[in-house]
Amino acid sequence: MNLVFPHIFVPWFRAVAPYIHAYRGKTFVVGIAGELIAAGKLHFFAQDMAILHAMGIRLVLVHGFRPQVAEQLKAKGLESRFFQGRRITDSVALDCAEEAAGQLRFEIEAAFSQGLPNTPMANSTVRVLSGNFLTARPVGIVDGVDFQHSGVVRKVDAAAIRRANDSGAMVLLSPFGFSPTGEAFNLSMEEVATATAIALQADKLLFLTEIPGIRENLQDPDSPIDTELALADAEKLLGALPAPSQPTDTAFYLRYCVQACRGGVERSHILPFATDGALLMEVFTHDGIGTMVVDEKLESLREADSDDVGGILQLIEPFERDGTMVKRDRTEIERDIATYTVIEHDGVIFGCASLQPYPEAFTAEMAALTVSPQVQGQGDGDKILKRIEQRARGMGLNSLFVLTTRTMHWFIKRGFTPVDPDWLPEARKRKYNWDRRSQVLVKKLG
Repeated sequence: MNLVFPHIFVPWFRAVAPYIHAYRGKTFVVGIAGELIAAGKLHFFAQDMAILHAMGIRLVLVHGFRPQVAEQLKAKGLESRFFQGRRITDSVALDCAEEAAGQLRFEIEAAFSQGLPNTPMANSTVRVLSGNFLTARPVGIVDGVDFQHSGVVRKVDAAAIRRANDSGAMVLLSPFGFSPTGEAFNLSMEEVATATAIALQADKLLFLTEIPGIRENLQDPDSPIDTELALADAEKLLGALPAPSQPTDTAFYLRYCVQACRGGVERSHILPFATDGALLMEVFTHDGIGTMVVDEKLESLREADSDDVGGILQLIEPFERDGTMVKRDRTEIERDIATYTVIEHDGVIFGCASLQPYPEAFTAEMAALTVSPQVQGQGDGDKILKRIEQRARGMGLNSLFVLTTRTMHWFIKRGFTPVDPDWLPEARKRKYNWDRRSQVLVKKLG
């Protein structure tokens, strides 16, 4: 274990570091279904939220209480009543909702107050602040159905929530709002979380839900989860789905994600609370675990600039260390940064390559082609190669060559042909390392 652990932990922690830097000071609104608490997941969820808090992320937590209210009503011999997916809240249901909210607030505050040694909460200090941040109005009568004490969000006191976050506190919102006359209204967790994220212009809205996300093939229950949906695609999908009536319907959470992105929230997520650590995996890994709706695709293939030097160095360093690549220092990369093409995803560089032209020989070298182990096998290498070829053709060059010691077959499959090192342009031949014995492969550019 002592031999294996550093080789696993150190690369993993370094891979997480860019996300830690990127999210410090950002605002996340997290909505949790009441089913998460009913399933006994609150303890571990609080630990994950405490980690986000410790990393400087500004947090707003909105809890649901659908099963808890249903349990209270059942104890009174009554059943929950819903219409179009919304609870009909009579005076008895309102009392049950108030009682359930008070109990859940107590449990949540207790969960964030734990600090046992040898747990992720050790030495943590998460202050939980709640209050009357929401103004509401009644739903009223819809299609002949009187929703009574059910309401919708009228206004979010974003300034007060920001002040609470500025003080270092995590804000806790229950799905209750009050009218200017002092009436209480039962709200839905999803509407509160969405309205709050829009009012704060949050960087992320994350729902911890009963479903694993949106599947690529909705007709196949075993189909993989679609980890990233562009807003336009999400809107198209939503338009093709039937109106949701319960949280397990595909459109139920998706409609709130779309609404949030339309309202200026950068990213909205649907995550499965049944998966331990889903929140951390979604925030700190490349593909996440659930479905993320974004206003545009986060991945971009582009030419590098000076701000990318650090990311390129971090990407290629492990391959230089194991001898796969020739070592390049920061000064060299800074000098040649305009020759690099990078693939960036959500602010993190996952692939790069450099184009070094030799115009006198009408050829160019593609150097430092690197793809992060986290995303290898997903086609990023081919995307970079295609862009490098386009750049070379744009310079009027006839061929592209590479030097490699370990990836010959990858290049051969993509049209490269092995040649003798004597083929190299004179300027490149003078720098060829005969001790390294790199293979030279050439591709003709049509």
